Amino acid sequence: MKPLRQRLAAEFLGTLMFVFIGAGAVLSNDATNGGVGLLGIAFAHGLALAVVCFTLGGISGGHVNPAVTVAQWLLRKLSTITAFQYITAQLAGAVAAAAVLRGVFPHARAILALGTPQLGVDVGQWTGILTETVLTFFLVLVVLIITDSEHESRSHAALTIGFMLTVAILIGGPVTGAALNPARAFGPALASGMWSHQLVYWIGPLLGALLASLASKQLTKRS
Repeated sequence: MKPLRQRLAAEFLGTLMFVFIGAGAVLSNDATNGGVGLLGIAFAHGLALAVVCFTLGGISGGHVNPAVTVAQWLLRKLSTITAFQYITAQLAGAVAAAAVLRGVFPHARAILALGTPQLGVDVGQWTGILTETVLTFFLVLVVLIITDSEHESRSHAALTIGFMLTVAILIGGPVTGAALNPARAFGPALASGMWSHQLVYWIGPLLGALLASLASKQLTKRS
């Protein structure tokens, strides 16, 4: 296992990379009048996550998501203090990414809140929480099971996780923005001051992480 400082640095940089590319795709879509599209935004997030998992997974596990960290903590694969430090590093990385985006897209703070996920038109808070819970459950379950496999290469695991996020955004993007990651919502929200429905992006993913940890425990139980 790598030293803690290296693991925290990996979580910080990995989350910075993921949020910068993911939220940046949302801002690029606006700058090109829809040229990127939902498919492009979904692939930007999915491929960014796959790259982060492949490159940094061997250092920190490539969580870059408090929901994944909480699930690992619930499974007792992380101590409470280490989980807290991971989440702090992830949130800091997301804030740093949003700060850089603020310089790259100077008008996006007022127009798109720097890519902060938002509920779709006529989507209520409870619908948003349900959507984030279900899709995060799928994503975190994939992460937990595939990283538990002794026969899965890191490249295959990274691609599988990235593709899971891609399809989740294709489904949930129009509903909630499909953050499925509190850090993805928190960083741009802090940098832009856009806090509407922020609890949706914490409650939903953390509930999904809880359910995924319970399901993973049953599915990977050794007989």
